[in-house]
This record gives sequence, C-alpha cells and structure tokens, in this order.
Amino acid sequence: MKRIGTLRLLSDLSHFSGAARLRELLAGDPAVRVRCSPDGRHLLLLRPPGAPSPQLLVAVRGPGAELERAWPAGHPPPLDAFFLPWPARPALVLVWESGLTEVWGAGVGPGWQLLRSTELCPGGGARVVAVAAPRGRLVWCEERQDGAEGWLGPPPAFSHYVCVRTLEPSGEAGTNLGPTHILLHHCPSFGLLASRKDLFLVPTTTTWPGVSHILLIWSPGKGKVMVAAPCLGLSHSKSLNPGRGDTWDFRTLLRGLPGLLCPMKPLTVHTWAPTPQGLLLLDFRGTVSLVQSHGGTRAVGTLQEAPVGLAGSAALGTFHGTLACVLGSTLELLDMGSGQLLERKVLSTDRVHLLAPPAPGMEDKEELETRGGLRLLSALGLFRVGWEAPQGLEVPSAEDLVFEEACEYYQRRSLRGAQLTPEELRHNSTFRAPQALASILQGHVSPSTLLTTLRAELRDYRGLDQLKAHLVAGDEEEAGWTELAEHEVARLLRTELVGDQLAQLNTVFQALPTAAWGAILRALQLQPDGNGRLRSHAPPDVWKKVLGSTSAGKEPPNGILPLFELLCQCLCRLEPRWLPPFVELAQQQGGPGWGAGGPGLPLYRRALAVLGEEGTRSEALELELLLGSGRPKAVLQAVGQLVQKEQWERALEAGLALGPSSPLLRSEIFKLLLAEFARHRRLDAYLPLLCRLCPPDLAPAELLLLLRTHLPDELEPPTPFPEPGTEPPLSVGLLRALLEQTGAKGRPSGPVLSLYEDILWDPGTPPPTPPRGPVTTLQASDHPGWEAWAPSGQGLCVTDTG
Repeated sequence: MKRIGTLRLLSDLSHFSGAARLRELLAGDPAVRVRCSPDGRHLLLLRPPGAPSPQLLVAVRGPGAELERAWPAGHPPPLDAFFLPWPARPALVLVWESGLTEVWGAGVGPGWQLLRSTELCPGGGARVVAVAAPRGRLVWCEERQDGAEGWLGPPPAFSHYVCVRTLEPSGEAGTNLGPTHILLHHCPSFGLLASRKDLFLVPTTTTWPGVSHILLIWSPGKGKVMVAAPCLGLSHSKSLNPGRGDTWDFRTLLRGLPGLLCPMKPLTVHTWAPTPQGLLLLDFRGTVSLVQSHGGTRAVGTLQEAPVGLAGSAALGTFHGTLACVLGSTLELLDMGSGQLLERKVLSTDRVHLLAPPAPGMEDKEELETRGGLRLLSALGLFRVGWEAPQGLEVPSAEDLVFEEACEYYQRRSLRGAQLTPEELRHNSTFRAPQALASILQGHVSPSTLLTTLRAELRDYRGLDQLKAHLVAGDEEEAGWTELAEHEVARLLRTELVGDQLAQLNTVFQALPTAAWGAILRALQLQPDGNGRLRSHAPPDVWKKVLGSTSAGKEPPNGILPLFELLCQCLCRLEPRWLPPFVELAQQQGGPGWGAGGPGLPLYRRALAVLGEEGTRSEALELELLLGSGRPKAVLQAVGQLVQKEQWERALEAGLALGPSSPLLRSEIFKLLLAEFARHRRLDAYLPLLCRLCPPDLAPAELLLLLRTHLPDELEPPTPFPEPGTEPPLSVGLLRALLEQTGAKGRPSGPVLSLYEDILWDPGTPPPTPPRGPVTTLQASDHPGWEAWAPSGQGLCVTDTG
C-alpha cells in the first residue's frame, strides 16, 4: 500500500524563548545560518556580516535562557558558530576570522556564560577561512600571509593550512583545549563540513582550478584520509592520525596518487550537505549525488527543477531511505535507492531550513516521538516531514502480534503436520509463554511488579542502546565494537546454542575474536593458578553448554563449529600456549553426555581436530594435548613421538608425572625407554631418571630378559674395547644401577628366587680369611709349564725348568 508524505506542525515557535525575535530573523534574512543543538532543544541563528543586530540568537524550547549577541561596526560577527555535543550541559563555540574562539555554556549559572576564550592563530599573520566542530574536535582552515613561512614559502594558491585541536568539557564549568596539530599544509582553500563520523574538505570558489575537482574525507575514528575525485571515479586512502603525529604536505600527497591530477573541470556544486550516509551534493543541473566515506560516488536522483544561480536557496537531508530536497518553496521526496520521485509539495514560503536530526542517545521525550522524519524550520513554525500509513489501514494490536509471532515460532519447531493458529495458542494451556506476554501487555501485571522483574534486563538493554548510539556517532569505535561483541557473546551463552544462535556466535568469534574470548573468560571465570594451569569457578550449567557437541558422526552445517571447538580455534589464534591447559581443565568437568565423559569423541581429539589434519598440526601443541589427555593410548603416542625426536628427558618426565593410579601405563613407558637404553648409549646420561621410573615389582630376571630381547645382534666376537668411532655396548656398571633398583624394597627372606639375585646383596663384611699353610716348592717334574695357573693366590711359586 502506498505511503503518504505528510508535513505536520510540531510547534508554532511559541514554546521557544524569544519567539518574536526568532520569527523576525527567520522571515527577514534569507542568508541567516541556522543550527540545532544535539538534543534538539536549542536553535542557533547567525546572521552574515553587515546585518542589523542582533547578529547571534540562541533560542531554547521550554525552560532556559536565550542568548543574544551584537557587535558594533568595525567588529565583525563570528565566522561560524556550532553547538557542542556535551551531555552535561548546552554549550556552543564561536570562531572569528581572526582566530578568536569563545566557548559559551548554559546551566552553570544564570543564563549563558563565557567558559573560555582563546586564539587559534596566536602568532598573527593568518586568518581563518573555514571551521567545523566534529565530535570532540575543532578543525579550521587558515590562510597564512606571504612570508609567514619565509621568503621560500609556497605560492599563494597553496598558502592554506588545515589544523585541529581537541575540545572537551572539564568539570562543571571548565573546557579542555588540546595542542594545535597540522593535518595539511601548503594546501588550497577548503570548505569544512562535518558529519557524525567524518570531516569533508570540499573545494570553494577560491580554490586553485587545477585541484578544484578534488575533495578529501578525513575519518578521525579510523585515522585515515580519503582523497577522492568524484568526476574521475578515483579515490586513494592515506594514514592521517594526529595521535601518531601524522601530517601531510598537500602537494606531496597528490604527487603520490596517480591519476588525480588529470585536467578536469572544477566541481560545479550548488549545495553541500553532510548526512550519516555521506556527503550529498546538488549541482546546477538538479542532479543529487552521494559521496560516501570510502570515496565512492553514486547518483541519487534528479530534481524536477534545477537551482537558478547561487542566489537560490536549497537544503538537502535524508530519512528512512528517502532524500528530501527543499529548493525555494518546493519540497521533493526521492527514493535514495532508485532515484524515483515519490512526492512533491509546494510550500507557502521559500525561506525554509532543514534541521540536522538529534544525536543518538541525546533526544528528549518530545524528540523521541518525532523520530523517523526530518524537521523543517521557517517563520511559520517547526514542522516534521515523514511517511504515514493511509487512514483506514487497520494496525494489529500488540496482543495479536504476540500470538502471530509465537505461532510462526512454534510452527517451525513442531513436528506435527497440522497448522497452528493464533486462536489455538490463546486457549491452549500448553503454550504459556505467549499467554504470559499477552497478559503483561494487557496490563494484568502491575507496573511495579513488572519493573522489578525486568529491572536487570532493562538496564542491560539501556546500556546496549547507548553503546549502539555511540557507535553510530563514531565515538571510540574500537572500544565500542569490543564491548558490543562482549554483550552479544554473554547474551548468546544464555540461550540454547543451536541453529542460528550457534551460527551467530561463530560470526562474532570470526569478526572480533579478542572481545569474544574476553566474554568467555568472564563467563567461565578462568584464572591461571601460577603453575601453568587454569582453574574455573563457573557453575556446571555453563560448562555443560561449553562441552556439548553435535550428534556423533554428523558434521556441523556450513562449517559452523560447536562452542568447545570454537574456543579451541580462538585460543589457537590468540594464545596457543593456553590451549592444552584449557583442554585439561575441560576434561576435569563433565557429566553424562557433556562431551567430557560421554560416548562421543574425547575432548583432546576434538581439540586436535581444530588444529588440522595429522602432519599439518603444530607438533608442540599436539604433544601437549596428548600428554595432558590422561588417556593411555594418547600418552604412549606422545612418548613415542618424543623418543623419535630423542627428547629423552621429556619422555622420562612424562612417565614420572603419572601418579600411582597408572602403574600399567608407567610400566609400558619404562619398557619403551628400556628398549632404547639397550640399543644405544644416548640414554646413559638420564639413567637416574630411568631408575626412578623402574616399576618396584619388577624382578631382576625380568629386567635382564627385557634387556636381552632388545640388545643388538653381535655380528663378530666381542672384544674388550670397542673399535674407534663405534658406540660402546651396554656395560655391567650401567646395568648394576638398574638391577639395584629392582631390589630397592629389600632382599626377600627365604630361598633365592633368581640366578642373579645373590650378586645384588652385599652382606656388609668380607668373608673370613682362610688359614695360611706352609709354602711348598714345586719340582721340575711337577711343573706343568706356563699354561698352568694356581686356583688361588695363596702360596703360589712358579719355577722355570727350562
């Protein structure tokens, strides 16, 4: 059904202080400059030089004091004036061509008071030609006289400088003005137009023709400047962050951007208008174009009438995807997507001003009621232009909307083929949630009870709405997006993480992983314990949601990861060293079907799957996950990898780290390392650790049999000493330490259980010395030769008969 554009009277200006003077200035001076305060309650009117007094008028709707200023002949009025978006009190800044700047505030004392006065050009020899006040800053373009930079100064065409100073409130009646920083030097004359996020530097009639087809877009929140030529369709981005000391020589800037200096006609623009979507420009053919913050330009539409010369007044604005253009006494509404003319109205006056919409989050009650349209100001009053539904169109009640939305929701989740209807939901006691919400909307619940129930949620939604308003305004975008991501993750963790909720959580982690992980830290209450491990104080319900997985054998749709895999992937990107401790902590949690102790994949294998296919994973992370899993097969696999890499000490420590509850696993690790000990001598330096790992119930005979199994085959007869360059074989000295370890519990009483056991026990005292007998001399006939050896060293005498 076709919408109807309406023009509704909001106020006849009688609610404003000094209403008579306000109407007089609006009706009498077509060149008066009109600005609206961020909260929509104050109107500022500034008349051009030479106009009769007062040259400045500030009117306020409702209670409050007005401000009138007049300057005598020889003292020019301000070049421009702006309201400052300070939430604590109304404030405005006045800037003169000489550089004099005054900051005025209301609400501190009676009426308006001068808060601060300063000079933008303290050295003299310069004049301000344009000024703008984007949020928290004061930016101006000044022209410096010839010789201000010395006799080698730039030519007059490039004798302008664009400077910036921060401008912020301080206390109840203070103002902070930061130091001056030069953004551009040696540049032509530029006009300055500010939107909520960007500052546009546009050419003027005095700009040097060679560069009058170029405009610049500075985005303070991003620290970048975009140099664009709309007629060429070209744009280039450069860094421009005053916080880092960035500054540009305009001529050097253009020399480094190819294609921008092609000979082109100057931009013939009748009216510029900054909007949240970008910069609108109206040329003398009646075509309206939009220059976006990234430098791209597109045509929006063409008006039925074109402006006649520079003398004709024009105003541009946007609302709800609609372009509003006031040209003389004609109002045209165009669709910004298609450029189609939607409606055209003839006004009763040609002196109409479009007011900028209030800043998000600063509207009062009356402004909230008129949100969604544009406000037009004339001597006849304050009007709102917007779209309204035609009469006779029946709008469903809030109660009907509740049951219709609930019907669609339950139908999507229902497995039965019958169609649900709103009437069935009204009378069926099975579906209680829509009935409870409908009763609240009908007023069956008292406001105090409802407020008590929803107080925490309302506080969260209010904070979230204010945060979104700051993001729209371009304030501290990085911190704002971080906080928004944390809010979203916390909200999703309170829902059932399936389907769209899980997909949305994946999207948040991909876009802002650091902020999303910060929300998880708070939800799980994770803290390091100082020993390289993590501890958590989160309730079991939270861990149940974290460890839950998809059905066994089913891959998540469209690559969407379950929450546990999502957290492991995020840790791999941010802090890989904390992934193994996190998996170990997760393994300590769990319940039936949680993923930690259920029939599905163990958590360490789910974490390994996130690292990628085998062979492409980080070997260090894979080892830590296998060792920390507590699973015998995984630990043996890790020890086997350590053995292959000859990391003997770490392999031994992995076995020693196992508690007494894992004797079989310790024994398997000992046998694996004992085999290596038998094959080569690279484990000799770690023999004390190997002895500690030796199972206490291992008998010496079993130890020797294990060693014999893994001893290398001898291809040649043994020699007393190894050949040079070859590895020595296993010696009895090294073996003795292991044999002693097998009997560390003490020698058993009773018969000897092993053939080798008697050599391990030392009685403590040597055996008694046998008695000495007389020395006898062997006769020649009794001499057996050199090959004869006495069995004992007692009374040995050898005589050679030969």
